[in-house]
Amino acid sequence: MSLAINMKRLPHGEGLEVPQAMTSGAAGMDLLAAVEAPLSIAPRQRALVPTGLVLEIPEGFEGQVRPRSGLALKFGITVLNAPGTIDADYRGEVGVLLINHGDTTFEVTRGMRIAQLIVAPCTKARLVESHSLSQTARGHGGYGSTGLAT
Repeated sequence: MSLAINMKRLPHGEGLEVPQAMTSGAAGMDLLAAVEAPLSIAPRQRALVPTGLVLEIPEGFEGQVRPRSGLALKFGITVLNAPGTIDADYRGEVGVLLINHGDTTFEVTRGMRIAQLIVAPCTKARLVESHSLSQTARGHGGYGSTGLAT
C-alpha cells in the first residue's frame, strides 16, 4: 500500500533529495539535514536540525520521526523525543531533535540522513470517565513488574 503525501520544499531544502525508503522492505523514509553549514553537536547536547520540508499529512494519519539505528550504534546519536509526532494539521517545517549520547562531538552535514519518517494510521480516541475498570492478571504492576528474564 502506498499513500501520497503532498510536500513543500523550503528554500534551504532546495537541491536535497526527496525522502524515500532506501530498500523495498524499508518501513521508513530517510529525512535529510537541510543545514547550510555543518552543525556540531557536543556530547550530551542537543540540536533541532531542519529538514527543509513541510508535509501535508492526511487526516487519520500521523508522521513519526524515529532514530536511525546506524547513527545510534556508531555515534550515540538519536532522536530525543522519539518518536516525534507530526500531526495531520501541522504545516510548519519538519525538524529533527537530535541528541548526542556519544563521547565525541558529532557533525551534521548538509544532506546527511539523520532520521526516519514513518507515516502511520492514527486512531482518534476519547477518554471516558469510569468509576471501575476491568481486572487483569497484571493489575497495577508497572515499571519492571514483569522482570527481565522469561
